[in-house]
Amino acid sequence: MMGRVRANIVINGKEYWALFDTGSRNTYVVPEVAKNLITFDIPYEEKVSLGGKVHTIKKECILICFIEGLPIRTRARIIERLGKDEEGKEIKVLIGALTMQEWGIRPLPDEEKLDLSNYPKEFVEYL
Repeated sequence: MMGRVRANIVINGKEYWALFDTGSRNTYVVPEVAKNLITFDIPYEEKVSLGGKVHTIKKECILICFIEGLPIRTRARIIERLGKDEEGKEIKVLIGALTMQEWGIRPLPDEEKLDLSNYPKEFVEYL
């Protein structure tokens, strides 16, 4: 079942409107957000179908943000525009399923909130 929740996140001390969407695999930011982050070109163009439109991705960035006060770090694809939510508010960041899985974020759409009770206190890696 897909889950979508909208919330503000903090990037470099500024709040941005974000959509947490389990129906999207990857994480995306618009250029306005990426301009203050570490960005890099990818060596090929990547086509992404998002919001009923095909977009060409040429750059990614390292997204470092705070979600409900907890630090999150992930890679994000830079996309020209993400569109508006159901209330007409411009979405600046789309947090996808892979990022939510890595950081223990679970959207609770019925309550319009996020469950961060599985946020990792430490990362345990196995060899």
